[in-house]
Amino acid sequence: MEYTKLGNTGLDVSRICLGCMGFGDAERWVHKWVLNEENSRPIIQKALEIGINFFDTANVYSLGKSEEILGRALKDFANRDEVVLATKVHGRMHDGPNGAGLSRKAILSEIDKSLTRLGTDYVDLYQIHRWDPQTPIEETMEALHDVVKAGKARYLGASAMWAWQFQKALHVAETHGWTRFVSMQDHLNLLYREEEREMLPLCRAEGVGVIPYSPLASGRLTRDWSSESTLRSETDQVAKSKYDATAETDRRVVERVAEIAEKHGVPRVHIALAWLLQKQPVAAPIIGATKITHLEDAVGALAVRLTPEEVAFLEEPYVPHSVVGHQ
Repeated sequence: MEYTKLGNTGLDVSRICLGCMGFGDAERWVHKWVLNEENSRPIIQKALEIGINFFDTANVYSLGKSEEILGRALKDFANRDEVVLATKVHGRMHDGPNGAGLSRKAILSEIDKSLTRLGTDYVDLYQIHRWDPQTPIEETMEALHDVVKAGKARYLGASAMWAWQFQKALHVAETHGWTRFVSMQDHLNLLYREEEREMLPLCRAEGVGVIPYSPLASGRLTRDWSSESTLRSETDQVAKSKYDATAETDRRVVERVAEIAEKHGVPRVHIALAWLLQKQPVAAPIIGATKITHLEDAVGALAVRLTPEEVAFLEEPYVPHSVVGHQ
């Protein structure tokens, strides 16, 4: 395993992060392909065995069940001081007023609930899952700063927003002397590169580490365009909304991934992740593994080095996409 600093911090994270949205309870979550606790634990244990120390979840994943599963597994299989534990806040956790968003009330309530479910006194990275247009960013940043000062989070991160929004949040924190965001979890892969226009340059300039989600485009970069569907591809309406509208142009990108993979003699996942890993300032793509082989394939990508010519070949067919993922 390789490790890197997360942005301008001194925090060491594995270059592969295990995303835990796929661990939970299908009865409590929109995604019906999630694994229950019994089937999730071996994957978390295997991740630790191969050197992954970075784990990402969210309060809204299976309405807290993902945090519970991850917390119990890390308690049984890991030394807390050796892992980097990240969770997120924003999604709706209960009906009625104050059940979602980034108000001071919601943040201070949800961090305590997340810590209880995770079975820990602190998280290493506390992230806002989306932008909240209904709450002043000053209120959000001050509340997050207070979470850090209370010892409940070590660092702060953000996810999925416009670059101007992220810059505003960074400016507000700096102006008031509050804790700044050190990471951006955004939507980035060979089929969706809109973040390269403004967000990645902003993160480079501000010393912010990027931890992309959906690095394999929900598996579309790992198989033939016309291959058999999976339970996730059939039922994941979120993924369908991201990629299906651009099927013809995306197909050419997938074909080039296959061509470079054949040239290197490696699985396609290695090429898709190797492309991400050479992007600056990407620290660790977030892999949503639901099989042991998904982890093993992801780690194998660390040994692949793409030439500038191969990178250009992979990127050349791309056409602009509609921005998705900020909702």
